[in-house]
Amino acid sequence: MFEQVPVPTPFQVGPVNAYLADRTLVDPGPDSDEAWSALTDALAERDLAPGDIERLLITHPHPDHFGLASRFRGRGASVVAHPDAAAIMADFPGRLDAEQAYFREFFERCGMAPSTADTVTELPGAFVHYAPSVTVDSEVSAGETVTVDGRDLRVDDLVGHASGEVLFAFDGPAGREAIVGDNVLAEITPNPFLQPPPEPDAERPRVLPAYNDSLATLHDAGYDRMHPGHRGRIDDPPGRIDDILAEHDERTERVAGMLDEPTTPVEVMNELFGDLPVTEQFPGMSEAVGHLDVLEAAERVTVIEADDAIRYERDE
Repeated sequence: MFEQVPVPTPFQVGPVNAYLADRTLVDPGPDSDEAWSALTDALAERDLAPGDIERLLITHPHPDHFGLASRFRGRGASVVAHPDAAAIMADFPGRLDAEQAYFREFFERCGMAPSTADTVTELPGAFVHYAPSVTVDSEVSAGETVTVDGRDLRVDDLVGHASGEVLFAFDGPAGREAIVGDNVLAEITPNPFLQPPPEPDAERPRVLPAYNDSLATLHDAGYDRMHPGHRGRIDDPPGRIDDILAEHDERTERVAGMLDEPTTPVEVMNELFGDLPVTEQFPGMSEAVGHLDVLEAAERVTVIEADDAIRYERDE
């Protein structure tokens, strides 16, 4: 039903997969001239111009997935996304400002030097111009359907990789298929990034535990093929999900072994990855805090908050 169209990105992950069916495009890619040229060339090969695209479906509000939506919307396409994604996409710089303010303080409490925390949280500002804010015309949530090329796509929530992430499921040549964004990738073990609280006084989302639960649900959902946001398609979804969960479990046990005494998340990150460059420390902290969150949810650690610092100690 959908054709995969690779779109170049400036990010380490490499090209993003856009998906085309009739005049509907899923995840057009980042806003760059290189991405626009590659995508419009791919459309031209199918006798389509950008103005022929009538609708964009967005799996999640990351720059490499929704950035070109504003260009297509300016040419008449409507944009479809989850309500939580819509709020982020409507003011992407504002969302980034809020994230930077929260994580600057949070990383210091996790044991990071203030100057390093400043640099780590400022670095994502370089991504803003790849993701111009855009209005979502139609919001969809789990249980709803979107009709594409005469077929109904069922929407379902994906939890953990990004706020407001959804999949689009349909009956295809392999049986039950779905476009799954970045929640399941064929050759990469996804690292769900830390997310700020949804409201100022709310709790920080425990992203990795929620992501593991979401993967377990997907494992048992009966999918025969998945179309991911990066790299190749997945023809054995349960097997691939088992591999991802096993890798997460192995790293969680490694982290548990580091907690003989009160330990900061920064110390866990350093033990896991060594001397990470500052450009990789947000993903590194996402891993460290994520696995500590898994241990906390399983009641295997004690969280010690004192002297404006956060430490974890394994329960015997």
